Amino acid sequence: MEFDLQKTAVVFLALIALGTLALVAAPMMTTQTVLMMVTPSMLVFGLVCLLIGVKHGEWRATH
Repeated sequence: MEFDLQKTAVVFLALIALGTLALVAAPMMTTQTVLMMVTPSMLVFGLVCLLIGVKHGEWRATH
């Protein structure tokens, strides 16, 4: 499967949504905590990992 910007964004957001829904359904934290603290942290961490992965892929493709 070849990833383009649209497919990557859809998969990225689906993973974040699935993680958020799982944490809201689990009885370990309140919904407010999940939505105000955990979900934004997942988004930032995911974007950092995505950018590192893209840059590493670019480096691998040129070396």
